[in-house]
Amino acid sequence: MFESLIGLVAIIALFVIVSRQQSRIGLVERELGALRSLVLSGVVPSKARPSEQASPDSARADVAPVAADISSPAISEPVVAQAPPATEAEAPIDEAGPWAPSKTAPKAAEPSAPAAPARAARQSDVETALGTRWAVWVGGIALALGGLFLIRYTIEAGIFGPGVRLTMAAVLGLVLVAGGEFIRRTGFRVPVQGVASAYIPAILTAAGAFILFGTVYAAYGIYGFIGPAFAFTLLGAIGVATIAAALVHGQALAGIGLVGAMVTPVLVASQAPNPWALFGYLAIVLAATGVIARMRDWKALMAAAFFGTGAWTILYMTDAPQANLSAILFIDAVTLAVLALVWLGRRGDESVQARVFDWPSIVPGLFVAFSALGLSVDPVFIAAGDALPGAVVIAALVAVALYRPLALPLLYAAGLITVLIYLGIIPPTSIVSDLSGGALGVDGLPVAMSNALTMRIGIALGLVFMGAGFWAARRFAAGTQIRPASWAAWGVIVPLVILVALWFTFGNLDRDFVYAAVAALLVVVFAGGGEWIARAEDPPLKGGIAVSFALGGAAVAGLLMLHMAFDSGWTTILLGAAAIVPALATRWRSYPVLGWISVGAVIAVLGRVAFDPTIVGAEFLSKTPVFNWLLPGYGVPALAFGFAAWQLARMTNGRPRLAMEAAAALFALLTLAMLVRHAMHGGVIDTGAMTLAEQAIYTLIAIGAGAILVAIDMRSPSSVLRYGSMAAGVISVAFIVVRHFAVLNPLFTDESTGRIPVFNLLFLAYLLPAVAAGGLALYARDKRPKWYAQMLAVVAAVLALAYATLSVRRLFKGEFISLWSGLGQLETYTYSALWLIIGVALLTAGVWLKSQVLRIASAALIAIAVLKVFIFDMSELEGVLRALSFIGLGAVLIGIGLFYQRLLTRATKSEVG
Repeated sequence: MFESLIGLVAIIALFVIVSRQQSRIGLVERELGALRSLVLSGVVPSKARPSEQASPDSARADVAPVAADISSPAISEPVVAQAPPATEAEAPIDEAGPWAPSKTAPKAAEPSAPAAPARAARQSDVETALGTRWAVWVGGIALALGGLFLIRYTIEAGIFGPGVRLTMAAVLGLVLVAGGEFIRRTGFRVPVQGVASAYIPAILTAAGAFILFGTVYAAYGIYGFIGPAFAFTLLGAIGVATIAAALVHGQALAGIGLVGAMVTPVLVASQAPNPWALFGYLAIVLAATGVIARMRDWKALMAAAFFGTGAWTILYMTDAPQANLSAILFIDAVTLAVLALVWLGRRGDESVQARVFDWPSIVPGLFVAFSALGLSVDPVFIAAGDALPGAVVIAALVAVALYRPLALPLLYAAGLITVLIYLGIIPPTSIVSDLSGGALGVDGLPVAMSNALTMRIGIALGLVFMGAGFWAARRFAAGTQIRPASWAAWGVIVPLVILVALWFTFGNLDRDFVYAAVAALLVVVFAGGGEWIARAEDPPLKGGIAVSFALGGAAVAGLLMLHMAFDSGWTTILLGAAAIVPALATRWRSYPVLGWISVGAVIAVLGRVAFDPTIVGAEFLSKTPVFNWLLPGYGVPALAFGFAAWQLARMTNGRPRLAMEAAAALFALLTLAMLVRHAMHGGVIDTGAMTLAEQAIYTLIAIGAGAILVAIDMRSPSSVLRYGSMAAGVISVAFIVVRHFAVLNPLFTDESTGRIPVFNLLFLAYLLPAVAAGGLALYARDKRPKWYAQMLAVVAAVLALAYATLSVRRLFKGEFISLWSGLGQLETYTYSALWLIIGVALLTAGVWLKSQVLRIASAALIAIAVLKVFIFDMSELEGVLRALSFIGLGAVLIGIGLFYQRLLTRATKSEVG
């Protein structure tokens, strides 16, 4: 019942569609008659008026979508002699079907103004979609399913035997294929724009191929009429034939054939699988697909063919109990040959220049590289001695990438796999591939054999990548930057990774002069290679990305050489000194990378001192103050970085120069700080608690660094020096506020201030920083922002007040001045008198220096003294001390008032005069 209802609805819909199409065809015929009359009379239709264009006739608007496509181009202008229509033999045979690229019509054949409204009115509607596209699609699917349902019905009804049923299905499939070819040869073209995807011949051919696939599989898998070998051959032949038919029917049909061809090995099972039969079949399918895809430039089809072949290769290596090495190498060779000789063959220099790489080549690069990885690291293959063939496959990838510049992804695949293989031999953590279980992971066990063969293969691969990389980088140096940069990068990365892996595996990690000599040789080769590439650039010696990779590789090789040849202390010192070399090289070459190599040396030294601040190890560090490994370990890099900054300022004056200036200042401060820490802790650099004396030295160093940076910036202006000097000042203020006044204040810690009356801890922690901050504020007054100098001046005044106050307390309490020891009356009065005296002193200094900040600080301090006298002294003091406190306060306040009156009087007289 349900099927009958669907059939009835389909018949009604088809009747409506046919009726509407007949009416549309009649309108088109009338329109063509009118146009033919105009052409034969030689009259060019006048351009439609705007009003006519705005409100076209309803019949004309209904006809326009079809008439605009099938109308003759001869109406564009008067025709004297009309050329005869081209016959089928004259049509190009390599362009068929709706997927063929459209050709630009001659200028004379362009439609004239009357055709413009018709073309503008061409729009797809639901009726057009139902009648031209959906009907064809559903019809093709219905034909394919109909063939299968017919076979099913004959089986259920018992009308025909299995042989007859299969013969009828095969005949139906062949009839559909022949019908599609017949319609194509009779000159079928899609009459409506936008319905090329409903190309009827292709859909009929696809339905026929689908039925033939099902018929052959049923004959083999269900009825057993044919054996696996014959079924395999027939299915493969149908798939290849379907792909070949795509030359005239389009890429979609080729995709159907390729899917069928790739699924065939799954459908046909065998008791004794033959890898040569499998890979021979895959080679034929891949080669046929490559030829067809190359003729039509179908990138997606080619990538799909490579994917299917590669997937079968990996599945075979994963599941086969004893994989055949020759078969694996055969299919890898065929894959690379199809890529290089078929797909990328006969592509001119214009294609190479227009594109950096061909994206379908990514697929074979990945699969072939993974097969090489399996041959190189899997225990089963290694035990069979297949590591060397894996290296040969990697070398073949590099060779194809070198032969075909568009196959650049093969270089990345080969380089990545080589890096993974040789990182995998480094103990204790290694990359592990267990292809028998289909997993790739990390479990801390070495997988590549650490033997002489591994070393020889690594040396050979390093030479291959290095030679090919630098030669190709020079070859492409004058073109786009990505290609030579890629070759130069892998020509540097792979040899360095192999060197490190072999050193960790076979060498002496403490000191190995053999590997150090190899690293030194790489320094020379990479530097020379970079110069060789630079001479081929356009313009020469500009120092592009490829040159940067080569010289950067030379720098990394030099870093390895120092680590291999020297111990920890000398490595740090020489690494810092090495920053001078690229800076000096800027005298002869203006390569942008040279300055950044110096910055790289800074980063390397920072990494070393962060790992081991003692430079040589805590057990080997001498306890002698100053003259120990800390002085050259921090001091030599500081001097080298300063010289490199000076040299870069003379030649390049870019960002690397600023970075080197910052590094020089940082290491100078670190030198002083580490020496102080070493001396203050008895020659031991540890995480012990910091004392106020040690913090005071750090604060003085920060203030001094700020002053030095200001002085250098005045002679050689630099944004690093300018902001660095202010950063040093802000850091010193933060140290003072947080640690001097709060965390390490002897009032709270009860730390001993020393037994010497004047030169004690208070002198070092408060008076000296006060003098230093005040001096820096005065020096930077006209050289730095106003807020910066005012901040330092306020901190200096507060430090001076703290020193005076704490000194008074030490006078009364002795060496230990903690708060919980209490306050005496005389001590309390002394604080009031002292604060008033200091307030007057600050006022005098503010007037003399014309500093408003000091005058405001004076006012604030005197206000605090007033509050103390009226609130605290009145209640705590007794007798004469209370009276003296108020008398002294009154005298000071009256004196300050008289002082300001005289200042104002002088100012008024000067203005009047």
